Amino acid sequence: MAKVGIVGSTGRVGNLLIDALLHDKELPLSAVHVYGELKRDLPSDVLVTNSIKVLLENCDVVIDFSAPEATQELCEEALKNPTPLVIATTGFTEHQQNLLKEASQEMPVLYASNMSAGIALLKQLVEQVSATLKDFDIEIVEQHHRHKVDAPSGTALTLGEFAAKGRGQDLDAVRISGRDGQIGARSKDEIAVMALRGGDIVGRHTVGFYNDGEFLELNHTATSRETFSKGAIRAAKWLVDQESGLYSINDCLGI
Repeated sequence: MAKVGIVGSTGRVGNLLIDALLHDKELPLSAVHVYGELKRDLPSDVLVTNSIKVLLENCDVVIDFSAPEATQELCEEALKNPTPLVIATTGFTEHQQNLLKEASQEMPVLYASNMSAGIALLKQLVEQVSATLKDFDIEIVEQHHRHKVDAPSGTALTLGEFAAKGRGQDLDAVRISGRDGQIGARSKDEIAVMALRGGDIVGRHTVGFYNDGEFLELNHTATSRETFSKGAIRAAKWLVDQESGLYSINDCLGI
């Protein structure tokens, strides 16, 4: 049994995590971190704190569905008090990405832009298809609810990275995320990663491979945020027994 803390407890997935962990005997909820006020009641034995330092002192593993600034603070404090970290926050700066890697040298860190098993498998399929269908154009489209603040989504960028990897490319060198005006014909190497926002879409990602006369599309649709909360809990249960290092959801699933 390992005690778990949550960073990002006031978000939609954070609330789902609370609901699930309050009934989980293997990974009981010990503490939640909040900025401001937690607008729900919790049992008296669950610590509610605005201090990440205090959170880390009261748990054996942390699940983080927050914002880049909060994750940065979490990593900085965890370097002083090493604790296994499951991180699902997206939109990191280069400095924050490096901090994540630094933390993983002192403790086990599992980072995934998407905690679903379907996306874990899709990444591998994208790399394989990209390497095989070298003459096909690659276009990635992601759809999310109107409230999502970063674009393209972290999952879409991850899929783009695996598509680029399949062809020995650097995504940053070939990615475009918008087209407007007289831009000319599509170049052979570019990988498009486009974002759509509207309504209450939980998450939909399509990776298309297009050629003259045929095309192939790989699609994943999340119909419930419980996909992400359940995946994060599964990851946390696995991570507490691992050595220091930077892990992915694929490591957790063994795929």
